[in-house]
Formats: sequence, C-alpha cells, structure tokens
Amino acid sequence: MLTILGFAMIATFLVLIMMKKMSPIAALVLIPALFCVFVGKGAHLGDYVIDGVSSLAPTAAMLMFAIVYFGVMIDVGLFDPIVRAILKFCKADPMRVVVGTALLAAIVSLDGDGSTTFMITVSAMYPLYKRLKMSLVVMTGVAAMANGVMNTLPWGGPTARAATALKVDATDIFVPMIPALAIGLVAVVVLAYVLGLRERRRVGTLTLDEALVREPETETVLVGAGAGAHAVSGGSGARSAAARGAAGGSGEAADGDAGTDGASDDGFQGLDPNRPTLRPRLYWFNALLTVALLTAMIMELLPIPVLFLLGAALALTVNFPHIPDQKARIAAHADNVLNVSGMVFAAAVFTGVLTGTGMVDHMANWLVDTIPDGMGPQMGLVTGLLSLPLTYFMSNDGFYFGVLPVLAEAGQAHGVSTLEIARASIVGQPLHMSSPLVPAVYVLVGMAKVEFGDHTRFVVKWAVLTSLVILAAGILFGIV
Repeated sequence: MLTILGFAMIATFLVLIMMKKMSPIAALVLIPALFCVFVGKGAHLGDYVIDGVSSLAPTAAMLMFAIVYFGVMIDVGLFDPIVRAILKFCKADPMRVVVGTALLAAIVSLDGDGSTTFMITVSAMYPLYKRLKMSLVVMTGVAAMANGVMNTLPWGGPTARAATALKVDATDIFVPMIPALAIGLVAVVVLAYVLGLRERRRVGTLTLDEALVREPETETVLVGAGAGAHAVSGGSGARSAAARGAAGGSGEAADGDAGTDGASDDGFQGLDPNRPTLRPRLYWFNALLTVALLTAMIMELLPIPVLFLLGAALALTVNFPHIPDQKARIAAHADNVLNVSGMVFAAAVFTGVLTGTGMVDHMANWLVDTIPDGMGPQMGLVTGLLSLPLTYFMSNDGFYFGVLPVLAEAGQAHGVSTLEIARASIVGQPLHMSSPLVPAVYVLVGMAKVEFGDHTRFVVKWAVLTSLVILAAGILFGIV
C-alpha cells in the first residue's frame, strides 16, 4: 500500500506542477502533508517535517549566502569580461550560444558543486538568451544535463556515496567510467548543437553590433504555445512575430518567464559599463577571492555553508564598505534568496514525509523485487536502468545507501562484480540533476526565471537519452 501511495504522491506532484495547477512550493508542502494524513500518520507529520528541515538546513544556508556572494560578484562586474568573451565567441549566433552554455556548465562543474555551477552559468548566459530572444528552458536544460554528467566526479557526491556504500575505492569506480562519461558529455554538446540550430531557425542570427544595442520591448515573446502563441515587440530591427513563433508548437521552447516581465528587459544589464555597483579597482581582489573560495570548497577546508557565509560577508564589506550600500545589495538579491531557500525548505517537507512514512523504502524494495531472476547476470544493465527513476524520485543518499547495496548483493549472487554495479549506478545523474528533490535545480530555474514545470517538461526526455547513451557506452566498452 505504501508503495502505491508513494508513487501516487510523486505522480500527483509532477502532474500538478507541470500543468501549473499549483506552485512548486505549495505542491511540495501540501501534497505530502495530505498523503501523510491519508496513510494514517498525520500525528507524526511534525516530526517528519522537522527531520527533513534539519537535514536540508545546511544546504539552504549555503544557497542563501552563495546567492548573495555571486550576486555581489555580478554587481561589481567580475563576470562582465566572461559575458563579453562568450558573446564574441558566439558571434550572437543562437547555435553557438547553446553550445557555449553546455561547455561553460561542464567546465565550471569541475568544482563539484551544482549550485555554484548554475549561478555562474546563468550569470554569464542569461543576458545573451534574453537579448537574442532565445528560449530560457534550453539554457536550463542544457546546463542541468552538462552538470549532471560532470556530477559523477569523485568529489561531486554520487561516486563518493557509491564507494562508501559498497566499500570500494572511488577511483576504481570513476576512472574506468571516463570513456563512457566523455561520450555522455559529447552527447550533451551534440544535443546543444541540435537545439541551437532549432533556436537559430526560430530567432535568426544577429550581428555583434546588433546584439549589443539595447532595443525597447513591450512584451515577452511567447514561443511554441500552439495556436495561442504570439509575440509582440517594439523598436526597430525587431523580427516578425511569425518568425519568433515558428518553434513548432511543441511547447518545449516556451520561455519560462513568459508573461512575467512585462515591459522590463533584463538583457545585457550585466554589461552596462556605467552601473554604479561596478568596482573595477577591486576586480583582481574579487577574482582571487572567488578562486580561493572555490579552492577551499574543493579541498573541503571548511563546510561549504561556512565558506559562502564568510565569502559573502567579506565581499560585501570590501566592495561596499558603507552600511546603506550593503543593505541595498542584500535587498537587491533578497527575491532570489527567498525563492530558493523557501523551495529548499518546502522540498524538506516532501523528502521528510517520503522517508518518514517508509514510502521510499517500500518503493525501492518493490522495484528490486520486480527484477526477474533471469536478469541476474545483467544486473549491471538493470542497475543502470533503475538509477534513472530512482535517483530522480529519491535523494542520492536514499538510492546509494538504501537501494544500491541490495542491487550489489543481487549482482554478486549472479557473478556481477560490485564495481560494475557501482559504475552503473552513476549513469542516471544527468536526469537526477533536474529532480525536484535536488536543491540546486531551484537555483537554476530561479535565477533563469523559468517555471520548474516548464524546465521539467523540456529536460526529462533529453536527460533520459543522455543517461542511456552513457549506459550504452559503458556496456559497449565492457565497463558495466
């Protein structure tokens, strides 16, 4: 019964947010609360929520101060040269912009932290997408998949969890998987190329000078919404509504913030050379501070929330020594902080109920029990396939510490090595990074001003495809 209710709760949540019947925060709180009462454990709801909040509180703190830190770095102009360099490289070509998004996200992902990756990637690429009228869900989808592939680094989390749970060396898991993961990354870049070509056909290509000239806008473009799709634009040089609406009616390219911006234009604000928050004399201080922060994070010198707390305080104090200026910067980023931290604590309710009621355990056991005996010798393949839905519908901790040992034991009984099972378990990470249970994804969609439901509708099929490519490569090379 708990198995059915667990799947029903997840399905209800996904359907409601994808159909935009509820906001993600409301759905994350109200749906698990309702199901908790339905299973007869309403009296324990408070305990489940407190447990969930306690486990995610450090993550929420990290995100809050990380948003403030990187927000200040954007304000003072640290990323302006990156944005300009990317623009020159991309030549205002939508195809190059999307490919550049994948490459930038992959490179920044070397720090092993998804939230940091998304903050830097969105900070650099968001102005380009807005100014070129490109679909923001393409940006979030490509960034999430690139980060998902790179999330398998030994210091990224999943590989370390698999090694700990199965008592093997993380290097023995990761190093043999490098060829398969490299093919997965190539698949993301190829997909970015294809999506970029589609965006190029839809919006056309501007020259560099045209892209740098701000033009007034009267309404955000609505893309791919079927018969109701329309676009209204102002200013000379604007392309026709018909050209902008030629995305194909699939809904995949819909702007996540369609209808929310009104007359405002966020495009290229980060490139304004005259904004009062710029601190050119402190550029190298801010650059060295950021490098030191990321280095300390990779070396685990201090807990990540503490590092970002210290970094945000230092960045504010040095760049804005006057108290009113500090308050203004904090207020400027308060919206993002509230949205993201609120989403994390709401997700804590969902995970707390899912874990506390035992739903997640029953779901995992049911999936393992449904594996036919004849599939025993193919447990590597089975583990890889199961990693897709399981790491999407539950946390990495739940999968790697709760389910993976059971799969490994079943594999050993049929002659499949523990290392093969461990390697297969990480192939679902491109999909996992867009799970509603991953706090970093709310940083991504929040900063990009994309609805989580739009992001989910767009990215799931492509992330599944990327994961299957990695799995197929692993099997082909004899790694899994």
